[in-house]
Amino acid sequence: MGLRREARERAVQFLFQHDLNPPENLEEALGHFWSSQRAPAIADDKAGASWGQKVELPPPSAEELGTRLFADKLIRGVLEQQIVLDKKIQDHTQNWDLNRMAVVDRNILRLAIYEMLFRDDIPPIVSINEAVDVAKKYSTQDSGKFVNGILDKVKGELTRSPRALK
Repeated sequence: MGLRREARERAVQFLFQHDLNPPENLEEALGHFWSSQRAPAIADDKAGASWGQKVELPPPSAEELGTRLFADKLIRGVLEQQIVLDKKIQDHTQNWDLNRMAVVDRNILRLAIYEMLFRDDIPPIVSINEAVDVAKKYSTQDSGKFVNGILDKVKGELTRSPRALK
């Protein structure tokens, strides 16, 4: 899996958590999230009981730092622009209240629309393809089609080429 795909998946996971249980302190929540995502922490978690012993993790690898750097920018961007993103989703979903939508789908859409509107370094078609793949992996069988349909409508409103960087 590529670094950016991994980062997008982690971003969706954090946004999902944030959506269901908004933390009082974003920095603290992000720190806890990232420490729980560390590959060695996951490996230790699956290794068995440590009987209360504190496990020292090695420093993050370059790959882990790269994933976190990209994902953090996405997470913060989505949270900063959430009102705009939710409005855009509402504009393109007929007879769907945002709160009725599956939480994972809602956050995949927020992330992809954020990339399409605010990240000129990512071609919109890449954001759509990534979102559809993440939806297929983490949501229902029909979520890929649902996400693709909405993002295709958003893409139609863009002033930039869906395949090019700005």
